[in-house]
Amino acid sequence: MKQAGEYKAQDIKAVTGLEHVRLRPSMYIGDVGERGLHHLLWEILDNAVDEHMAGHADHISVIIHPDNSVTVEDNGRGIPVDVHPETKIPALEMVFTMLGAGGKFDKKVYKYSGGLHGVGASVVNALSEWLVVEVYRDGKIYKQEYRRGKPITPVKEIGTTTKRGTKVTFKPDPEIFETTKIKFDIVERRIRELAYLNPDCTFRLVDERTNKDLTFRFKKGIEELVLFLASGKEPLINKVIRIKGEKEGVVVDIAFTYTKDYKESIESFVNNIKTVEGGTHVTGFRSGLTKAVMKLLPTVKLQKELKETITGEDLREGLVAVVACKVMEPQFEGQTKTKLGNQNVKNIVESIVYEQLSQYLEKDRETLRLIVEKAVEAALAREAAKKAKELVRRKSPLEDTTLPGKLADCSERDPEKCELFIVEGESAGGSAKQGRDRRFQAILPLRGKILNVEKARLDKVFSNEEIKAIVSSLGCGVGEDIDLSKLRYHKIILMTDADVDGSHIRTLLFTFFYRFMPKLIEAGHLYVAQPPLYRVKKGKQVFYLKDDKEMESFLFNHIQKEGKLITQDKKTLEGEDLIKLLKQIKEVQESYTLMAKKKGQDVLDVLLELKFKEEDLRNSSELRSKIKLLEEKLPNYKIDLKYDEYESAYEIHLLDPHTNRSIIIDVDFLSSLSYKNILNGISVKCPCEVYISSKTSTVNDVLKLVDIMIDLAKSSFEIQRYKGLGEMNPEQLWETTMNPKTRRLLRVTIEDAAEADRIFSILMGEEVEPRREFIELYAKEVKNLDV
Repeated sequence: MKQAGEYKAQDIKAVTGLEHVRLRPSMYIGDVGERGLHHLLWEILDNAVDEHMAGHADHISVIIHPDNSVTVEDNGRGIPVDVHPETKIPALEMVFTMLGAGGKFDKKVYKYSGGLHGVGASVVNALSEWLVVEVYRDGKIYKQEYRRGKPITPVKEIGTTTKRGTKVTFKPDPEIFETTKIKFDIVERRIRELAYLNPDCTFRLVDERTNKDLTFRFKKGIEELVLFLASGKEPLINKVIRIKGEKEGVVVDIAFTYTKDYKESIESFVNNIKTVEGGTHVTGFRSGLTKAVMKLLPTVKLQKELKETITGEDLREGLVAVVACKVMEPQFEGQTKTKLGNQNVKNIVESIVYEQLSQYLEKDRETLRLIVEKAVEAALAREAAKKAKELVRRKSPLEDTTLPGKLADCSERDPEKCELFIVEGESAGGSAKQGRDRRFQAILPLRGKILNVEKARLDKVFSNEEIKAIVSSLGCGVGEDIDLSKLRYHKIILMTDADVDGSHIRTLLFTFFYRFMPKLIEAGHLYVAQPPLYRVKKGKQVFYLKDDKEMESFLFNHIQKEGKLITQDKKTLEGEDLIKLLKQIKEVQESYTLMAKKKGQDVLDVLLELKFKEEDLRNSSELRSKIKLLEEKLPNYKIDLKYDEYESAYEIHLLDPHTNRSIIIDVDFLSSLSYKNILNGISVKCPCEVYISSKTSTVNDVLKLVDIMIDLAKSSFEIQRYKGLGEMNPEQLWETTMNPKTRRLLRVTIEDAAEADRIFSILMGEEVEPRREFIELYAKEVKNLDV
């Protein structure tokens, strides 16, 4: 018998390979949330891009399917499929099942690469519900399928082709990830970046859920990225300056321009990896730029005292730049592991920038003059702002004499325990003052909307009363002079209404903190309060629910306890089984709606009925019999067959002569149907009866079952939808939004500084046209519009 506390060899569990990846996914992909989910796609995408960088692929496509599976395909060499001499298994299977199997450890196959660790494809496989890989090589198609990292078929030859390359389709595992919904805008941003960085490669992004199909190819590369980042800002010089060079195996590619904006915006990359925290290549660019301009400064006609006041920081006001380098052995450091640490890179970049920019500006005197005059303005504004800042800066955390009169301060003096609520409006501020815990919660009510700092220079910003109140309340200074050790509150919480005005005020506050106090955001001190959207009451019980998603979860919970469904054959479904069915139907509704929108309701119904499979489009004899049935079911459509050389498969082209609507049924669409039959597993036949408590209803359409049951569940409660903070009394405000034990806060972070910079410039800047285009582009995606 084993004694308590014994520890023997038999207690040691050897967890190896992909089993360890599934047990500890965060070690390999960072987390199991949204970021980790998209990291799976980046791993496969980076492999395709590395194939391009090695000179073998010039076309990469990414397809997001309705079930949130993703396909990545390139036209590179194709992963080798022959048997490895040491492991005696095919190289393809090694790549997808063995950690540390890859071709990037020496520099023979890949000189520069983003993926360096040989874990990418195998980790994606381990964390996928299923994965299918096809290789097009030597005129043949090879295929292997996996389930949760384990091969379920051998590598087998399935046909011939004129294509070459690799196609990987995977479905992130819901057992691992908090969400498996791939976000189109995140993928689009990354693919757009890669297209700018690899101008000789065409990237295609398709989202079958929304019928979006985008192609990216930027022949001028990062010059076009600079123009994209500068969109929404008024140009100072109407050109993009390009610097290219190579020294000691480091390839340097830099493009930059100047705008009339007041901020510097630099985006940087190493081997296609975005270096969020910059690094030695950015430091080298800045110092090279400063040295080149300072060398020529005496040749520009300026008053002597003005020349002496200019600093490197002034020279970078309005700068929009992209710094891209290729480094054979990059060393990354910093919090996000994306800060370049190679010291030799700084000197290489600095010397290339200094040499080429000096020569450029000697020839282009007009550009030099504009840059220097802008820097002089920046230096004068910096001095004016310094004086303005002195008026709002607190001299000591204990000196309350400089605090604004409307601030209701707290009694606690330890900043780590203190919270400041910045509240929209005097009435909500009054409720917050009454409802708060005076010991550690301070309230600063704002009157109206603060200044839009995107359109104002420093001296104007610091003469604004509301901004002065915020800065003096925080006590840590502002801008470059910020000293977080003097911050009086370690939680700064923005509390605004859930309407259009509240969103606008919150955006104005975000703009101020992002532009003038970014260190405060980076240190994790800025939060957004989450006042509830709903108050739900039943008898004496009251529930506060954050949003529509939480409301749905609450109602599902009620259905699980109180609801039941009685089928035609008098079987009863209730509890977890009922909820499982409702969630399944909800998923089907979403997929069905997207597919029907894309292909047409009648066409989708017939395809499902005939059970078309991907293989059918590769088999001409099987296909002809299916086409006859298709023509019978869809007599209004003209049906043609076309052969796609690239896919080595047929396509079915349907044309409705009455509406002139054209539809193409291709391999990718049919694979999304075959991997997950849209109606598979829903066994309930209608009509059926549903009951919740004493209420009942008849359901005649299975796809309407969820809506009917939710409506029945809602009728059991009194539901109030809040719009403003002022609708809550002090007790309700405390309980729902301010009490640390029951409230919810969103921490504000900077995920993508360059994209944030661009969006703030578009939405809050002077230029109207880019803002109009942005609104038109995203207008259809708006939810819960408050008119």
